[in-house]
Amino acid sequence: MTQFLSPRTSGQACLRRMPAITIFLGALLAIFVIALFPAAAQNNSRVTAVDPASGKVNDTITVTGDSLGKASVSGVFLSDEQTDHKASIVDQEAGKIVFKVPDVKAGDYNVSIQVGNSMLIQPVRFTVQ
Repeated sequence: MTQFLSPRTSGQACLRRMPAITIFLGALLAIFVIALFPAAAQNNSRVTAVDPASGKVNDTITVTGDSLGKASVSGVFLSDEQTDHKASIVDQEAGKIVFKVPDVKAGDYNVSIQVGNSMLIQPVRFTVQ
């Protein structure tokens, strides 16, 4: 004998399943948003200027730019063709980072910033005297 569900019974079963589907879709959306956030931070973080443009080891230098706060940028480096030399950060805000020139040889370096697991080499140059 075939048993048919009334529309009321069928609807109640659907409503009982709805929260599980809603929770699953909500969790999936949250994972998608979290996965995109580091990429968005990478695309927005940038150095636009350095002041002064040259200095000596241990001098204090200020870089300005966009999205440079601690939540976005975890490190500042002076980069040459072979190595990224980590600088000590003295102060860090959304629009600027103040750092000390690391112990490197005299020459021209790109200012680089670390965003997540990526190193972003900026088109801003600094000269160590």
